[in-house]
Amino acid sequence: MLPSKKNVKKEIIIGFLVGIIANTIGILLYILLFSELGIKETFQAAIQQGHVGSLLALGAILNLIAFFLFLRIRRDNRAKGVLLATILTALVILYYKVF
Repeated sequence: MLPSKKNVKKEIIIGFLVGIIANTIGILLYILLFSELGIKETFQAAIQQGHVGSLLALGAILNLIAFFLFLRIRRDNRAKGVLLATILTALVILYYKVF
């Protein structure tokens, strides 16, 4: 039986939220493990030095884990949502690199 459109959208939204949360956790983990500054100070330094895109890219590494985990457990629509979150992150990175 095919899933309803409503259920597909719900699954994609769940995957998108997981992708955003995974990216946020990845950024925080990177800051906590590798930065000598606090979270707020690291963000301020990244903004001043133009490294926000790099920080976002490092945080997106956890999206790989979420994406392949969803594929492994056959939650393809959730994996699509994680992919959408990753694409959004890439667009934000592009924005920071260009402007």
